[in-house]
Amino acid sequence: MSAPEEQKMWGGRFERAPDASFYEFERSWQFDRRMLPQELALDRAWARAIAKAGVLTDQESDKLVAALDEIEKRAKSDSAWLDASKAEDVHHFAETALIEKLGPLGAKLHTGRSRNEMVATEFRMYVKQALLEILNAVRSLLRAVSSQAKAHLGTPLPGMTHMQRAQPLLLSHWLLAHGEAFYRDAQRLVAAIAFADSCPLGSGALAGCAFPLDRKGIAQDLGFARVSTNSLDAVSDRDFVLDALFALATLAMHLSRLSEDMILFASTEFGFIELPDEYSTGSSLMPQKKNPDAWELIRGKTGRIYGALFALLTTCKGLPSSYQRDLQEDKEPFFEAHDQVLAMMRIAGAALSATKFREARLREAAQDPTLVATEVADYLVAQGLPFRDAHEIVGKALRAAEKEGKSIREMPIAKLKELSPAFGPELSTVLTLESALARRSVIGGTAPGAVRAAMEDFDSRLAALEKNS
Repeated sequence: MSAPEEQKMWGGRFERAPDASFYEFERSWQFDRRMLPQELALDRAWARAIAKAGVLTDQESDKLVAALDEIEKRAKSDSAWLDASKAEDVHHFAETALIEKLGPLGAKLHTGRSRNEMVATEFRMYVKQALLEILNAVRSLLRAVSSQAKAHLGTPLPGMTHMQRAQPLLLSHWLLAHGEAFYRDAQRLVAAIAFADSCPLGSGALAGCAFPLDRKGIAQDLGFARVSTNSLDAVSDRDFVLDALFALATLAMHLSRLSEDMILFASTEFGFIELPDEYSTGSSLMPQKKNPDAWELIRGKTGRIYGALFALLTTCKGLPSSYQRDLQEDKEPFFEAHDQVLAMMRIAGAALSATKFREARLREAAQDPTLVATEVADYLVAQGLPFRDAHEIVGKALRAAEKEGKSIREMPIAKLKELSPAFGPELSTVLTLESALARRSVIGGTAPGAVRAAMEDFDSRLAALEKNS
């Protein structure tokens, strides 16, 4: 059984139409149709460019551009038209629609060009636009981080390593730690957009165009910063998609880490946050439950983004030079990753903004006396002891306190002096939460002044990111 008779872009060499099942197997219209705006923009630019090269008259170019405008207008308003199409791909759809409108003039537009270069160009245009959407969502999340950090500058929490309580931190310091990761994601997105900002159009199928095109003019017309420098590389390069997917995978990983913290903080055992009703769900059986489904779904979807990156890496790893049809498999992974990450970002930003931090519970947990053990060691160092000796003495003091059912704050100085004569009555001032926080005043530390300076720097960089990208 053969495919339905339709005008093909390549059929002259063949006596028989493609098998119907193979035609459906190789069609990409069902997913690459989302690049129709880029296809039509490219077609308009090409019509203008080949007119300047003497292939078309100015009048023919104007007719083609006007017809392409009409096709775009109908595509925006008539989704049924798009749904009913049996086109092989987005290029086939646009060319068929153009020929239906203009007859032989529509068929002239493909002069001097190949689908190989067209898809490479359109996909770069799409990736740039799609990453800008993600970048805007990252900015929104960064603003949510900044807002919560400013609101909680005086709130402490117990910092942890190995999921064990370690030293006290300011909640703002914890928030800004996640903010720094997302800021790096924004930088990666900006870099990925720059990598994609090269125009392959004019590369032909692999050897370059035979007509005297102004490639730099075409690139400018399509909003590219530069042109590709090697036609063979230009039609087969998908590094820009890999860069984009790596940026999205890393962003998803950071979202997953934030999600893990929020899920833990929402548990009864931690009790650090109150989940917003709007971004939580209940249990079908247990009426008391409020579940952190927004954060769990973000954490769960991260694997899909990794999968997209590895799928395309696998597709590209064994390809010979030039364009191969395997590269049709580049779009669906990116489309899926983009759509999922964009949704994840929007939910994360909104859920973080709506989250209430339980300051009393956080302060209570931050008062855990074990969190100041390092302060005691530093105190002994200030009395002249080597740090390794001080570390061992404090460990023994903590063990002695545990045996007596006390905290190190409750241990009599006389008892501590049995371990080291360096202990004195001024130790009590060292053991306060406020003292422990204040001493970490280096750049990047958790002291209130350092965190306040970090917030100012963070906001300054965020403003620059919003202005320059």
